[in-house]
Amino acid sequence: MPESRDPDAEPEAFARLRAFVSSGRTRTETTVTEIPSPSRIAPFSLALAADVSGAVHGVDSDLGTGRFIALHDPAEPEGWGGAYRIVTFAQAPLEPEIGVDEFVADVTWSWLVDALDAHGARYGNASGTATKIISRGYGELAAQGDGAQLELRASWTPLDDDLTPHVQAWEEIVAMLAGLPPASDGVSLLAPRRLARD
Repeated sequence: MPESRDPDAEPEAFARLRAFVSSGRTRTETTVTEIPSPSRIAPFSLALAADVSGAVHGVDSDLGTGRFIALHDPAEPEGWGGAYRIVTFAQAPLEPEIGVDEFVADVTWSWLVDALDAHGARYGNASGTATKIISRGYGELAAQGDGAQLELRASWTPLDDDLTPHVQAWEEIVAMLAGLPPASDGVSLLAPRRLARD
């Protein structure tokens, strides 16, 4: 379906993405909602939040949370490689022994690539970081003991205006970081994962 030719009109791809989210076809283990989007990065933007196990946005899930921002600029900014850009964030707690695994960041990035491929998302210009955070409480926080968290920040350029596969891949990553199995073929758990649920 072609985009609207009115330069002041929101792209039709955003309306289709909203329709997908409101259709209830997202994963049952996650709550996906539209949130305020940034207004200065691109002429048009749409932002979503996902929280695992039905947590309400605004109170991040203890199991996993994520953000998805779709940007559209008909001028195709340098570095984007197209008129759209997806910016995502996902995080989840880990058991400390998994957090120190030297390959956990590599595995996380491979999950993203596999999820995009499994959902048929056409994309280019992908970039991102996977960050392990190891923490230990002291003083009045000493009772919390050791903790670990994994964060994935990634962006890429959709090669067409069908954004649904991109949001499905992102939702898959949010769920997998929380320890849930992949919902699609082609994405495999490459390492055992158990999360702190206390």
